[in-house]
Amino acid sequence: MIKHPEISDCELRTRIRRKEIRLGGNSKLKIYGVLGCTSGKRMKRENRVFFPSEREAIKNGFRPCGHCLKEKYLKWKNETI
Repeated sequence: MIKHPEISDCELRTRIRRKEIRLGGNSKLKIYGVLGCTSGKRMKRENRVFFPSEREAIKNGFRPCGHCLKEKYLKWKNETI
């Protein structure tokens, strides 16, 4: 997990191009989603984190976004009830 304030914009773009970063998340809400998600783009920089894989996000206790990962979110929701 990489916190947005701890990485420069140039390094972030490089890692995204190299596919070293594939997902973004909100550290306060513990939600992860795709980098282009409109919900994710609205979050504050200090709350934003990045992950190389879905496995890493789940390992850190994050759940799928209900907006951009709807099917995975519904599966997660049904499993936690």
